[in-house]
Amino acid sequence: MSSPALALPPLAQRWLRATPSLKSLALRSAYLRSELDRHEIEPIAVALDVLTGLAEQADIAARAVLASLIPTLADPDLADRVAALRRIAIERALLPLGRLVRAGPLALPAPAEIDERTLAASSTGRALTLGERRSLARRPSRAAFEKLLRDPHPMVIHNLLRNPRLTEDDVLRLAARRPAHPEVIVEILRHPEWSQRARVRMAIIQNPRCPLSIAVPLVRLLIRPELHQVVAAADVSPMVRAAAQELLERRPPVPERGDRGESQ
Repeated sequence: MSSPALALPPLAQRWLRATPSLKSLALRSAYLRSELDRHEIEPIAVALDVLTGLAEQADIAARAVLASLIPTLADPDLADRVAALRRIAIERALLPLGRLVRAGPLALPAPAEIDERTLAASSTGRALTLGERRSLARRPSRAAFEKLLRDPHPMVIHNLLRNPRLTEDDVLRLAARRPAHPEVIVEILRHPEWSQRARVRMAIIQNPRCPLSIAVPLVRLLIRPELHQVVAAADVSPMVRAAAQELLERRPPVPERGDRGESQ
């Protein structure tokens, strides 16, 4: 399925044209972040409304743009912009946009609220400082991973996610950990590679303690079998299940020989 470019708002056309030309996921995320910063909120809202509506119909190009943009929308630094998008969606009845940002912006706890009493300790039993844990996360041995994966401090997780020894299974454990630390999930979403992994995305969405402002937008990126899995999950938030069910009902019918557009 391809987007009808002539019928799209200028900003939506721009994103659909420019985003695929950037081969690196990091470049795509950086480009879209700069677009959110430099344009007025009204045209951004209109573009996001149209792209979200297309993505809900399994449009491949629109889904690719949202896949790079949704992690940015979960960034706490953009909370004011997300709140403004939500207000515009309500005032102008932009329904697809409203479904994307219905949970509102993400609010993280202040650093002082993070309990660090159970974090990594040295061989003498002394609790490691934040600087020591950040340094360890850059070049950890596998033996250190167990403790570092439980560290809730975003700076430690930021370094750990960029460690070449980290595996997808390690990131899955971070995303699925109960109780979830919103700061950790945000760091996973900010990573240009891990945030694009389907298994990681599903682990985040199905974590019952994942903030709704993260889980609900991510539902827009799921393919049909994943949506059915979320709907059937007993421990997922009712709002997340409702978003998955709603999206299933909006998806076009599956062709008799299989829905090739949703196999990826």
